[in-house]
Amino acid sequence: MSSNIKVQKICQHCGLEFTARTTVTKYCGDRCAKRAYKARQRKQKVEQCEQETFLLKNKSLEELKTREFMRVADVARVLGCSNRTVYRLISNGKLHAVNLSERMTRVKRSDLNKIWEEPKEILLHQSPVSLKISECYTINEIHEKYRVSDNALKAIIKRNNIPRKKQGRFVYVPKRMIDDIFN
Repeated sequence: MSSNIKVQKICQHCGLEFTARTTVTKYCGDRCAKRAYKARQRKQKVEQCEQETFLLKNKSLEELKTREFMRVADVARVLGCSNRTVYRLISNGKLHAVNLSERMTRVKRSDLNKIWEEPKEILLHQSPVSLKISECYTINEIHEKYRVSDNALKAIIKRNNIPRKKQGRFVYVPKRMIDDIFN
């Protein structure tokens, strides 16, 4: 027995209006039905692939967390930061690493875990509360007196935690501390 029902519907695939003969019809024709089926299959495959990728990423991250020695790239992945940030942590002394060769820096798991512990304050030099300009050298005076390059001087100041005071276009450093280092 056939139905004489005619219902105006909108195709769920192309969005065009059409006349349906049943109340459950979703698509305007065979072409839209096939395309909708293909789209569903494609979506299902993409979701499955994304799920597999997610599982692989988490598996490798869990594997990294169990390693005793890690590369810089692995440490960056565990911390969720860039390689440059890890190298900066190493150069600042916040993270201990061993350089086995030119491109082979390794970080021990226990050293990585120490980052989260409370930092211990190390006082190499008691920095004066205020620097008197009469008791300080400018950077140019140090260059002239001790014949040291700009980069070397910056490294020495940073390494020894020497306090600096910028006033105008000059940077002042305590004479006593500079003289102790170079003499």
